Amino acid sequence: MKEIIEEAVKVLRDGGVILYPTDTVWGIGCDATNSEAVAKVFKIKRRSEAKSLVLLASDLDMVALHIKQIPSIAIDLVEVNDAPMTIVYPGAQGLAPEVVAEDGSVGIRIPHHEFCTALVRRLRKPLVSTSANISGNPAPESFRDIDPEIKSAVDWVAPRRFEEGATGRASQIIKLGLRGEVEVIRP
Repeated sequence: MKEIIEEAVKVLRDGGVILYPTDTVWGIGCDATNSEAVAKVFKIKRRSEAKSLVLLASDLDMVALHIKQIPSIAIDLVEVNDAPMTIVYPGAQGLAPEVVAEDGSVGIRIPHHEFCTALVRRLRKPLVSTSANISGNPAPESFRDIDPEIKSAVDWVAPRRFEEGATGRASQIIKLGLRGEVEVIRP
């Protein structure tokens, strides 16, 4: 797996876009700090840039580098949750502006998936993780469900064998505020 991770990281550091399995569904990803790479993701998905993107982080330390202040409840949620959960944090920083919502928030998930975690840890930056589908179409439950147009548009594709452990379903999304506000966006 180490050699494959190195291939993917090289593509990401060169501003490329990858197709890879996550703990939920296959994702299209890039370095979340690279505006040009993020623009490629929007183009591949044919998605409005007005919509923000979910990011993957290797751990809470990486989240802390890109959020001005982590709401205390987030730590508890990350520690006790065993299902894929994206937390929308206020006060994003150090990211490409295109991944940040109009209100300054950003959705970040710490994946429970060996390949994803190793990839993000090696990249040392958050990774864009948007479902590998054309905007408006259903998210692919497995590699075989990914549109050939998506497969040919990316710069690198992960081996299918790494999709083991994916749920095939999108993560829950919870938005947190600094004063203890909790909003369930997607159960």
